[in-house]
Amino acid sequence: MREIVVISGKGGTGKTSLTAAFAHLAQDKILCDLDVDAPDLHILLEPQTRRQGAFLSGNEAIIDPGLCQACGLCAEKCRFGAIQAVEGSFRVNASRCEGCKVCVALCPHQAIDFQDRLCGTWYQSETRFGPMVHAQLFPGQENSGRLVSLLKQQARELAQQKGIDLILSDGTPGIGCPVIASLSQATLALIVTEPTPSGLHDLKRIADLCEHFRIRTAVLINKWDLNLDHTEAIETLCAEKGYVPVGRLPHDIQVAQAMVQRKAVTELEENPFNLQVRQIWKTIESLLPNN
Repeated sequence: MREIVVISGKGGTGKTSLTAAFAHLAQDKILCDLDVDAPDLHILLEPQTRRQGAFLSGNEAIIDPGLCQACGLCAEKCRFGAIQAVEGSFRVNASRCEGCKVCVALCPHQAIDFQDRLCGTWYQSETRFGPMVHAQLFPGQENSGRLVSLLKQQARELAQQKGIDLILSDGTPGIGCPVIASLSQATLALIVTEPTPSGLHDLKRIADLCEHFRIRTAVLINKWDLNLDHTEAIETLCAEKGYVPVGRLPHDIQVAQAMVQRKAVTELEENPFNLQVRQIWKTIESLLPNN
């Protein structure tokens, strides 16, 4: 199984727009949006849901009003202020509950249940570019790394069912837990960066992470014409570290025009910019092993 994970050390580099273009160009693949905290690939691909499931992670306390004697011990012991008096009884504010189970253990009337916490929903869908696996983590919920791992597992199972050996994943920005989960079992990490001080700084951080996990790393410089000095600094870094430079893309209004139309930029009428994107995709394909 081959997997390309498109990542960036920071948000706003154009990672998702380019992933959509690659999804348009790639043949026989499973698409996967691993940015579960703020997914947006679905906006461009307009997936039709075929299957969905609940993402359960952690626990939350729930007070049974029929058993509660309103002694107030749970509210007194909750250090997070998650339990509040309401109409002569007590209730748990789910958004403040940390699932520590202190209230469950101390309740003298065993009136508090400790249920699995519903943290989000995952989906298997169809798009005009092929099957897609994606998810939405609910606001304020944690364990995004675990949800990313679930999506990767679903994508691999779907690929095996359909006899497809390529997964194209839109990873998460940054270097945190969901990014580490995104890189698990990846064949190639494609880092999309931009020629700014923060772009160069964050490129170094995410590339170091890829090196740590011994994942082959390629770099695409987006909006290269914003600052030629920083573009050259990025290319120098790639040469020193052995990262594969797959190309440069200029700042182009067509990317925004494609987004407004909910299209990949390569779906627009042929022009110099999307021809460059097509050439970059051919370069990326050449870096993959042949199964």
